[in-house]
Amino acid sequence: MATALEINQVSKTFKNDRGGVHVLDHLDLTVQEGEFVSVIGPSGCGKSTLLKLIAGLDSDFHGQIAVGDHEVHGPSIDRGFIFQEHRLFPWLTVEKNIAGNLSLRDPEVRSKVNHLIALVNLGGFEKAYPRQLSGGMSQRVAIARALLRNPKVLLLDEPFGALDAFTRAHLQEALHDIWEKNKTTMVLVTHDIDESVYLSSKVVVMDAKPGRIKAVVPIDLPYPRTRSSKAFQEFRTVILEHLDHKPSEPDDFSI
Repeated sequence: MATALEINQVSKTFKNDRGGVHVLDHLDLTVQEGEFVSVIGPSGCGKSTLLKLIAGLDSDFHGQIAVGDHEVHGPSIDRGFIFQEHRLFPWLTVEKNIAGNLSLRDPEVRSKVNHLIALVNLGGFEKAYPRQLSGGMSQRVAIARALLRNPKVLLLDEPFGALDAFTRAHLQEALHDIWEKNKTTMVLVTHDIDESVYLSSKVVVMDAKPGRIKAVVPIDLPYPRTRSSKAFQEFRTVILEHLDHKPSEPDDFSI
C-alpha cells in the first residue's frame, strides 16, 4: 500500500512575549492510501494545528510534511479541508457551492457535481440555498465541495462538533459511506472517542505537553460497527486509558 501522507520530525512553536509556546514536538506519522485516521487528544494538544500544517495553511514549522511524492509548502488541490462550520456561500445554490469557480456549463463539471450530490444524498436540493438547509445538510455540501477535485487527502477539523447528537450520528454514517465508496484518505480531528472508534482504521492519541503522539491504536473491527458491542467498548477503553481519563474528572471528550 502506497503512502498518502508522511509527517517527519514536525515541530511548531507559537511565539509570544515569553519566547513561545511549543505545541508540536518532533512528531512523526505515516498515513497509507485509503486509510481513515482520527487524531484525538485534550484541548491544546496541537491536533488542529497539525491539521492546518498538513493543509498548508501555516508554513512556519520545522520538519517535513509530504503528500504522496510532494512536500507541503502551501495549500493545494491535493488536500481538501472541511472546517467545523460549513462556510458555504449564502448567495449560491447547493450545486454552485460545490462547483466553486468551475462552470456548471462544462459537461464534465456538471457530471461530477451531480455525482457528488448523489454521493452525499442531497438529490432534489441542487437549487436550494444554504438558508434552506439544515446544519447536517450544509456539512454534506461542504464534504461534496471538498471532494470535487479528487484530493489525495481529505482533512476534517471537528466537522460535526456543532451539531446535535442525532445529526452527528447520521453524518458519521454518511461520512463512512463516502469513504467506503471513494476510498479517499481521510484525517479527522475529533474530541469524540466513540466517533474515532466508529470511523477509523486507526486512532492517533495525542499527548498534552508537549504535543507528541502518545499512541497509535489500530481499530481492527469490521464494518459496519456496533457501538454497543463488547469489542467496540474495549477499543474505547483502550483509548480512554491512553488519555489517562478518569470518569470522575471533567474532560473534553464525548462519552
